[in-house]
Amino acid sequence: MTVHNGLKPGLREKTYERALVHELTKRGIKCDQQKQFDVVYDGKVIDQMIPDLIVAGLVIVDAKCVTTFDDTHLAQVIGYLSITGLRLGLLINSKHSRLQWKRLVL
Repeated sequence: MTVHNGLKPGLREKTYERALVHELTKRGIKCDQQKQFDVVYDGKVIDQMIPDLIVAGLVIVDAKCVTTFDDTHLAQVIGYLSITGLRLGLLINSKHSRLQWKRLVL
């Protein structure tokens, strides 16, 4: 909320991501930005996934600036959770005057 209230709505997703990293770090909360994970299929690395943020080693946070969340956004976070082995994801949408969020648990 602090980031959303400070920056206001409608900026680029990357802007909110960077501000979230700054705010979390300032508060002493460990945050990994754009950490790369291998996607393994049949014992072979076939791709990489790069979630926006991993907060405190526990939560994947995906910053969006979209009209509304859709199935693609949800599927992306579910994919991140599956590949990282984490169980909690948070989609944050800063497009509108009121911050929108969706919590996903595997």
